[in-house]
Amino acid sequence: MTEMTYLEALNAALAEEMERDHRVFIMGEDVGVLGGAFRVTRGLLDRFGAERVIDTPISETGIVGAGIGAALFGMRPVVEIQFLDFIACAFDIIVNYAAKSRYRWNAGVPIVIRGPYGGGGRAGPFHSQCPEGFFMNVPGLKIVVPSTPADAKGLLTSSIRDPDPVLFFEHKRLYRSIKSDVPDEEHVVPLGKARYARSGNNLTIATYGAMVHVALEAAERAARRSIEAEVLDLRTLLPLDEATLLESVSRTGRLLVLHEATRTGGPGGEIAARVSEKIFERLDAPILRVAAPDTPVPFSAPLEDFFIPSVDRVTEAILALHAY
Repeated sequence: MTEMTYLEALNAALAEEMERDHRVFIMGEDVGVLGGAFRVTRGLLDRFGAERVIDTPISETGIVGAGIGAALFGMRPVVEIQFLDFIACAFDIIVNYAAKSRYRWNAGVPIVIRGPYGGGGRAGPFHSQCPEGFFMNVPGLKIVVPSTPADAKGLLTSSIRDPDPVLFFEHKRLYRSIKSDVPDEEHVVPLGKARYARSGNNLTIATYGAMVHVALEAAERAARRSIEAEVLDLRTLLPLDEATLLESVSRTGRLLVLHEATRTGGPGGEIAARVSEKIFERLDAPILRVAAPDTPVPFSAPLEDFFIPSVDRVTEAILALHAY
Protein backbone atom coordinates (compact mmCIF):
# COMPACT_ATOMS: atom_id res chain seq x y z
CA MET A 1 0.00 0.00 0.00
CA THR A 2 1.10 3.56 -0.72
CA GLU A 3 -0.53 6.74 0.55
CA MET A 4 -1.83 8.63 -2.46
CA THR A 5 -4.02 11.56 -3.27
CA TYR A 6 -7.16 11.00 -5.34
CA LEU A 7 -5.30 12.50 -8.32
CA GLU A 8 -2.26 10.25 -7.88
CA ALA A 9 -4.49 7.19 -7.67
CA LEU A 10 -6.12 8.05 -10.99
CA ASN A 11 -2.71 8.55 -12.59
CA ALA A 12 -1.57 5.19 -11.23
CA ALA A 13 -4.61 3.42 -12.68
CA LEU A 14 -4.03 4.95 -16.10
CA ALA A 15 -0.34 4.04 -16.10
CA GLU A 16 -0.95 0.46 -14.97
CA GLU A 17 -3.65 -0.17 -17.55
CA MET A 18 -1.57 1.35 -20.33
CA GLU A 19 1.31 -0.88 -19.27
CA ARG A 20 -0.93 -3.95 -19.12
CA ASP A 21 -2.88 -3.44 -22.35
CA HIS A 22 -1.35 -1.87 -25.45
CA ARG A 23 -4.85 -0.99 -26.71
CA VAL A 24 -5.36 1.59 -23.94
CA PHE A 25 -4.60 5.16 -24.98
CA ILE A 26 -5.47 8.64 -23.70
CA MET A 27 -6.87 11.51 -25.73
CA GLY A 28 -7.99 15.01 -24.83
CA GLU A 29 -7.19 18.69 -24.53
CA ASP A 30 -3.75 19.28 -22.96
CA VAL A 31 -3.43 15.70 -21.67
CA GLY A 32 0.07 15.29 -23.10
CA VAL A 33 2.66 18.03 -22.70
CA LEU A 34 0.76 19.81 -19.91
CA GLY A 35 -0.36 16.60 -18.20
CA GLY A 36 -4.00 17.69 -18.10
CA ALA A 37 -5.55 20.84 -16.66
CA PHE A 38 -5.42 19.25 -13.19
CA ARG A 39 -2.29 17.13 -13.95
CA VAL A 40 -4.07 13.77 -13.81
CA THR A 41 -2.10 12.57 -16.86
CA ARG A 42 1.24 14.06 -15.82
CA GLY A 43 4.22 11.95 -16.85
CA LEU A 44 2.30 9.62 -19.14
CA LEU A 45 3.47 11.28 -22.36
CA ASP A 46 7.12 10.72 -21.45
CA ARG A 47 6.41 7.13 -20.46
CA PHE A 48 4.16 6.00 -23.33
CA GLY A 49 4.78 8.44 -26.16
CA ALA A 50 2.68 10.74 -28.32
CA GLU A 51 0.92 7.88 -30.13
CA ARG A 52 -0.78 6.83 -26.89
CA VAL A 53 -1.13 10.17 -25.09
CA ILE A 54 -2.69 12.42 -27.68
CA ASP A 55 -3.22 16.17 -27.37
CA THR A 56 -6.32 17.20 -29.31
CA PRO A 57 -7.95 20.40 -30.54
CA ILE A 58 -10.66 21.99 -28.39
CA SER A 59 -13.57 19.99 -29.76
CA GLU A 60 -15.38 17.71 -27.33
CA THR A 61 -17.54 16.31 -30.12
CA GLY A 62 -14.48 15.49 -32.18
CA ILE A 63 -12.58 13.98 -29.25
CA VAL A 64 -15.44 11.73 -28.16
CA GLY A 65 -16.35 10.85 -31.75
CA ALA A 66 -12.79 9.76 -32.50
CA GLY A 67 -12.76 7.77 -29.28
CA ILE A 68 -15.97 5.96 -30.18
CA GLY A 69 -14.54 5.09 -33.60
CA ALA A 70 -11.33 3.77 -32.06
CA ALA A 71 -13.31 1.70 -29.55
CA LEU A 72 -15.38 0.14 -32.33
CA PHE A 73 -12.13 -0.91 -34.00
CA GLY A 74 -10.88 -2.70 -30.89
CA MET A 75 -8.97 0.01 -29.03
CA ARG A 76 -9.55 1.07 -25.39
CA PRO A 77 -9.68 4.88 -25.44
CA VAL A 78 -9.73 6.95 -22.27
CA VAL A 79 -11.06 10.35 -23.31
CA GLU A 80 -10.63 13.35 -21.02
CA ILE A 81 -13.15 16.18 -21.04
CA GLN A 82 -11.21 19.04 -19.48
CA PHE A 83 -14.30 20.15 -17.52
CA LEU A 84 -17.27 17.80 -17.61
CA ASP A 85 -19.63 20.72 -18.11
CA PHE A 86 -18.58 20.51 -21.76
CA ILE A 87 -19.60 16.89 -22.13
CA ALA A 88 -22.86 18.47 -23.28
CA CYS A 89 -21.14 19.28 -26.59
CA ALA A 90 -20.82 15.53 -27.23
CA PHE A 91 -24.24 14.58 -25.84
CA ASP A 92 -25.68 13.35 -29.13
CA ILE A 93 -22.90 10.92 -30.01
CA ILE A 94 -22.71 9.61 -26.44
CA VAL A 95 -26.42 8.86 -26.03
CA ASN A 96 -27.31 7.98 -29.63
CA TYR A 97 -24.17 6.14 -30.77
CA ALA A 98 -21.98 4.93 -27.90
CA ALA A 99 -24.86 4.00 -25.59
CA LYS A 100 -26.99 2.29 -28.24
CA SER A 101 -24.35 0.46 -30.26
CA ARG A 102 -24.60 -2.70 -28.17
CA TYR A 103 -28.40 -2.78 -28.56
CA ARG A 104 -28.45 -1.96 -32.27
CA TRP A 105 -25.91 -4.48 -33.57
CA ASN A 106 -24.19 -6.06 -30.54
CA ALA A 107 -21.04 -3.97 -30.94
CA GLY A 108 -19.51 -2.89 -27.65
CA VAL A 109 -17.96 0.56 -27.32
CA PRO A 110 -15.29 0.17 -24.62
CA ILE A 111 -14.62 3.88 -24.08
CA VAL A 112 -14.10 5.74 -20.80
CA ILE A 113 -15.06 9.42 -20.84
CA ARG A 114 -13.57 10.99 -17.72
CA GLY A 115 -12.92 14.39 -16.22
CA PRO A 116 -13.54 16.83 -13.36
CA TYR A 117 -16.97 17.99 -12.24
CA GLY A 118 -18.50 19.95 -9.38
CA GLY A 119 -18.24 23.30 -7.66
CA GLY A 120 -16.17 24.92 -4.95
CA GLY A 121 -13.53 26.44 -7.22
CA ARG A 122 -15.22 29.82 -7.77
CA ALA A 123 -15.36 29.00 -11.48
CA GLY A 124 -18.98 29.92 -12.12
CA PRO A 125 -21.71 28.15 -14.07
CA PHE A 126 -19.64 26.77 -16.98
CA HIS A 127 -16.86 24.98 -15.08
CA SER A 128 -18.66 23.78 -11.94
CA GLN A 129 -21.71 21.73 -12.90
CA CYS A 130 -22.68 18.22 -11.83
CA PRO A 131 -24.04 16.72 -15.08
CA GLU A 132 -24.34 13.10 -13.95
CA GLY A 133 -28.13 13.37 -13.83
CA PHE A 134 -28.23 14.21 -17.56
CA PHE A 135 -27.20 10.66 -18.39
CA MET A 136 -29.10 8.55 -15.85
CA ASN A 137 -31.97 8.29 -18.32
CA VAL A 138 -29.78 6.61 -20.95
CA PRO A 139 -29.69 2.78 -21.07
CA GLY A 140 -26.35 1.47 -22.27
CA LEU A 141 -24.16 3.81 -20.22
CA LYS A 142 -22.41 3.25 -16.92
CA ILE A 143 -21.90 6.21 -14.56
CA VAL A 144 -19.10 5.96 -12.01
CA VAL A 145 -18.38 8.50 -9.24
CA PRO A 146 -15.57 7.53 -6.82
CA SER A 147 -15.11 9.25 -3.46
CA THR A 148 -11.76 7.89 -2.22
CA PRO A 149 -8.28 7.41 -3.70
CA ALA A 150 -8.54 3.61 -3.46
CA ASP A 151 -11.90 3.63 -5.24
CA ALA A 152 -10.59 6.12 -7.80
CA LYS A 153 -7.91 3.63 -8.78
CA GLY A 154 -10.03 0.49 -8.53
CA LEU A 155 -13.09 1.87 -10.29
CA LEU A 156 -11.08 3.48 -13.11
CA THR A 157 -9.33 0.16 -13.69
CA SER A 158 -12.69 -1.60 -13.92
CA SER A 159 -14.05 1.11 -16.19
CA ILE A 160 -11.17 0.80 -18.66
CA ARG A 161 -11.67 -2.97 -18.80
CA ASP A 162 -15.44 -2.72 -19.21
CA PRO A 163 -16.75 -3.68 -22.67
CA ASP A 164 -19.24 -0.79 -22.82
CA PRO A 165 -19.12 3.02 -22.45
CA VAL A 166 -18.40 4.42 -18.99
CA LEU A 167 -18.76 8.04 -17.85
CA PHE A 168 -16.25 8.57 -15.03
CA PHE A 169 -16.86 11.61 -12.82
CA GLU A 170 -14.00 12.99 -10.70
CA HIS A 171 -14.87 15.76 -8.26
CA LYS A 172 -12.21 18.41 -8.62
CA ARG A 173 -12.29 19.26 -4.89
CA LEU A 174 -11.07 15.73 -4.15
CA TYR A 175 -8.02 15.73 -6.42
CA ARG A 176 -5.56 17.00 -3.81
CA SER A 177 -7.66 17.39 -0.66
CA ILE A 178 -7.75 13.76 0.49
CA LYS A 179 -5.14 11.02 0.91
CA SER A 180 -5.43 7.36 1.82
CA ASP A 181 -3.68 4.06 1.34
CA VAL A 182 -4.02 2.61 -2.15
CA PRO A 183 -2.91 -0.90 -3.19
CA ASP A 184 0.36 -0.88 -5.14
CA GLU A 185 -0.59 -3.95 -7.10
CA GLU A 186 -3.53 -4.43 -9.44
CA HIS A 187 -6.64 -3.05 -7.77
CA VAL A 188 -10.07 -3.69 -9.26
CA VAL A 189 -13.33 -2.48 -7.69
CA PRO A 190 -16.42 -3.94 -9.39
CA LEU A 191 -18.86 -1.54 -11.00
CA GLY A 192 -22.38 -1.49 -9.61
CA LYS A 193 -21.47 -2.25 -5.99
CA ALA A 194 -22.04 0.32 -3.23
CA ARG A 195 -19.83 0.70 -0.15
CA TYR A 196 -20.75 1.19 3.49
CA ALA A 197 -18.67 4.25 4.38
CA ARG A 198 -20.10 4.39 7.92
CA SER A 199 -22.36 2.06 9.87
CA GLY A 200 -25.46 3.25 11.72
CA ASN A 201 -28.94 2.14 12.69
CA ASN A 202 -31.04 5.30 12.90
CA LEU A 203 -31.08 6.43 9.27
CA THR A 204 -29.32 5.97 5.91
CA ILE A 205 -27.58 8.71 3.95
CA ALA A 206 -27.25 7.63 0.31
CA THR A 207 -24.69 9.71 -1.55
CA TYR A 208 -21.60 9.62 -3.79
CA GLY A 209 -18.48 11.52 -4.81
CA ALA A 210 -17.41 14.53 -2.76
CA MET A 211 -20.68 14.51 -0.82
CA VAL A 212 -19.60 11.27 0.91
CA HIS A 213 -17.13 13.33 2.94
CA VAL A 214 -19.78 15.93 3.76
CA ALA A 215 -22.11 13.13 4.88
CA LEU A 216 -19.44 11.54 7.08
CA GLU A 217 -18.73 14.81 8.89
CA ALA A 218 -22.45 15.48 9.37
CA ALA A 219 -22.90 11.92 10.68
CA GLU A 220 -20.14 12.50 13.23
CA ARG A 221 -21.91 15.64 14.44
CA ALA A 222 -25.19 13.76 14.70
CA ALA A 223 -23.50 10.99 16.68
CA ARG A 224 -22.76 13.52 19.42
CA ARG A 225 -26.54 13.68 19.83
CA SER A 226 -26.83 9.89 19.92
CA ILE A 227 -28.07 9.64 16.33
CA GLU A 228 -26.20 7.01 14.34
CA ALA A 229 -26.41 7.66 10.59
CA GLU A 230 -25.27 5.04 8.11
CA VAL A 231 -23.43 6.54 5.11
CA LEU A 232 -23.83 4.55 1.91
CA ASP A 233 -21.36 5.46 -0.83
CA LEU A 234 -23.18 4.47 -4.01
CA ARG A 235 -19.99 4.62 -6.13
CA THR A 236 -21.91 3.96 -9.36
CA LEU A 237 -25.21 5.56 -10.38
CA LEU A 238 -25.67 3.30 -13.42
CA PRO A 239 -25.95 0.49 -12.58
CA LEU A 240 -27.30 1.44 -9.16
CA ASP A 241 -26.72 -1.07 -6.36
CA GLU A 242 -30.38 -1.28 -5.47
CA ALA A 243 -29.97 -4.38 -3.29
CA THR A 244 -27.52 -2.72 -0.90
CA LEU A 245 -29.57 0.48 -0.84
CA LEU A 246 -32.75 -1.41 0.07
CA GLU A 247 -30.94 -3.52 2.66
CA SER A 248 -29.61 -0.44 4.43
CA VAL A 249 -32.89 1.47 4.44
CA SER A 250 -34.82 -1.63 5.53
CA ARG A 251 -32.65 -1.73 8.65
CA THR A 252 -32.64 1.97 9.48
CA GLY A 253 -36.18 2.88 8.40
CA ARG A 254 -35.18 6.35 7.20
CA LEU A 255 -33.48 7.68 4.06
CA LEU A 256 -31.71 10.95 3.34
CA VAL A 257 -30.45 11.33 -0.24
CA LEU A 258 -27.59 13.78 -0.71
CA HIS A 259 -26.05 15.12 -3.92
CA GLU A 260 -24.46 18.29 -5.25
CA ALA A 261 -26.42 18.15 -8.50
CA THR A 262 -29.47 20.39 -8.63
CA ARG A 263 -32.61 19.06 -6.99
CA THR A 264 -35.11 18.84 -9.86
CA GLY A 265 -34.33 15.88 -12.09
CA GLY A 266 -31.29 14.99 -10.00
CA PRO A 267 -30.25 11.43 -9.07
CA GLY A 268 -32.01 11.74 -5.71
CA GLY A 269 -35.46 11.52 -7.23
CA GLU A 270 -34.71 8.15 -8.85
CA ILE A 271 -33.12 6.79 -5.68
CA ALA A 272 -36.08 7.92 -3.55
CA ALA A 273 -38.58 6.45 -6.02
CA ARG A 274 -36.96 3.02 -5.98
CA VAL A 275 -36.95 2.87 -2.20
CA SER A 276 -40.55 4.07 -1.98
CA GLU A 277 -41.72 1.54 -4.58
CA LYS A 278 -39.89 -1.45 -3.12
CA ILE A 279 -39.93 -1.03 0.68
CA PHE A 280 -42.47 1.67 1.50
CA GLU A 281 -43.77 -0.38 4.42
CA ARG A 282 -40.30 -0.34 6.03
CA LEU A 283 -40.06 3.45 6.09
CA ASP A 284 -40.66 5.23 9.40
CA ALA A 285 -40.48 8.73 7.91
CA PRO A 286 -40.67 10.53 4.55
CA ILE A 287 -37.61 10.35 2.33
CA LEU A 288 -35.69 13.63 2.43
CA ARG A 289 -33.34 15.12 -0.16
CA VAL A 290 -30.49 17.58 0.29
CA ALA A 291 -29.32 18.95 -3.05
CA ALA A 292 -28.24 22.14 -4.75
CA PRO A 293 -30.99 24.66 -5.55
CA ASP A 294 -32.34 24.86 -9.08
CA THR A 295 -30.04 27.65 -10.25
CA PRO A 296 -26.78 27.83 -12.22
CA VAL A 297 -23.66 27.61 -10.08
CA PRO A 298 -22.92 31.17 -8.88
CA PHE A 299 -19.63 33.00 -9.43
CA SER A 300 -19.94 34.74 -6.06
CA ALA A 301 -18.03 32.91 -3.31
CA PRO A 302 -20.71 33.36 -0.60
CA LEU A 303 -23.46 32.35 -3.03
CA GLU A 304 -21.51 29.28 -4.17
CA ASP A 305 -21.00 28.27 -0.54
CA PHE A 306 -24.77 28.51 -0.08
CA PHE A 307 -25.39 26.62 -3.32
CA ILE A 308 -23.28 23.55 -2.45
CA PRO A 309 -24.82 21.30 0.23
CA SER A 310 -22.89 21.92 3.43
CA VAL A 311 -22.21 19.91 6.57
CA ASP A 312 -24.56 22.25 8.45
CA ARG A 313 -27.42 21.62 6.03
CA VAL A 314 -26.92 17.88 6.08
CA THR A 315 -26.76 17.85 9.88
CA GLU A 316 -30.01 19.80 10.07
CA ALA A 317 -31.63 17.31 7.68
CA ILE A 318 -30.42 14.37 9.80
CA LEU A 319 -31.94 15.91 12.92
CA ALA A 320 -35.22 16.68 11.13
CA LEU A 321 -35.48 13.17 9.67
CA HIS A 322 -34.71 11.54 13.01
CA ALA A 323 -37.39 13.65 14.70
CA TYR A 324 -40.23 12.19 12.59
